[in-house]
Amino acid sequence: MTAGLTIRGLELTLGGRRILDGIDLDVPAGVVTGLAGESGSGKTMTGLTVIGLQPAGARTAGTIAFDDGDDHVPDLLALRPGQLNALRGRRIAMVFQDPTASLHPMLSIGTQLTDHVRRHLRLSRQDARQRALQLLERVRVPQPESALVRYPHQFSGGQLQRIAIAIAIACDPAVLIADEPTTALDVTVQAGILRLLRELTDDLGLAVLLVTHDLGVMSALADTVAVMRTGRVVEHGSRYQVLREPRTDYARELIAALPHTPPPGAGGSGPGSPDGHDAGRAG
Repeated sequence: MTAGLTIRGLELTLGGRRILDGIDLDVPAGVVTGLAGESGSGKTMTGLTVIGLQPAGARTAGTIAFDDGDDHVPDLLALRPGQLNALRGRRIAMVFQDPTASLHPMLSIGTQLTDHVRRHLRLSRQDARQRALQLLERVRVPQPESALVRYPHQFSGGQLQRIAIAIAIACDPAVLIADEPTTALDVTVQAGILRLLRELTDDLGLAVLLVTHDLGVMSALADTVAVMRTGRVVEHGSRYQVLREPRTDYARELIAALPHTPPPGAGGSGPGSPDGHDAGRAG
C-alpha cells in the first residue's frame, strides 16, 4: 500500500444500529481526501473510528491499514489501547470543529504544546519550548513568544484553530483528520485556515482526511471526494468529477442541497487557491 490510510470493509454498529456499513476508502500521502455527506451519513464517525475515538460499546469490523513510509500497521482496529495511544497524536492526529473543545482553558498555550511534544518526542524542556515557538511560527500565530504564555480565551477563533493545528502537527504525523475545521469560524477567516491546511499537506506530505458538509470548503481544498449516505460511500472520484459531473442521483441531490458559497479568496479553483488571514484578537 502507499503511505497513508487504506480502509476496507469498515463497519461500526452501535446499540444494534449499523452506523458504518462497509466503507472502502484510500487516504494517500500528500493528498486531501474529502468526505462529504448529510448529517447522520457517518462521515464524522468514520474519522473518529480511524483515530480510535468511536463511542464506548461500539462494535467494529473490517480493517484500517496505516503506513507512514517506514512502518506499516495492518489494522488499527486490532491494536491494544496502549499501542493505539502511541500512534494517536504522534503519527495520526485530528483537528476538531471547535478548537475551544480541544484546548484546555486553564493551561497556557505553551504548556499545552510543550507537554504534547515532551510526551511523544521525549524532548527536554528547552527543546520543547523551541519546538513550540517554531510550530506557532509555522501556522502563523502572531507574536509566538507572547502567545506561549497566553490562554485560549485570549485568542480569536481563527487563531485558536491555528494553535489546534500546531498541536496536531507537533509530532510530525503522517495522517491528519480534519473534522469540519472551519465550520465554527467566521467566513472571513476560513480561507486562511484552508490555505494553511493546503500548505501543510504539500510541504509535509500529510495524508489528510477532510470531513465537511460545506462544498465551498470541499471545492477549495479537497483533491478527491467521497460522498457518504447512510454509512456507505456512494460516490468517489476526483473533486472535479464528483462536484461537477456526479454519477449518482443521490450525489446530485446532495450537491444541490449543500452550501455553495466558497470561502473568501478560495474561489473553488483548486488546491492552493485559498487565501486570507484571521481577524485580530478577540476582545
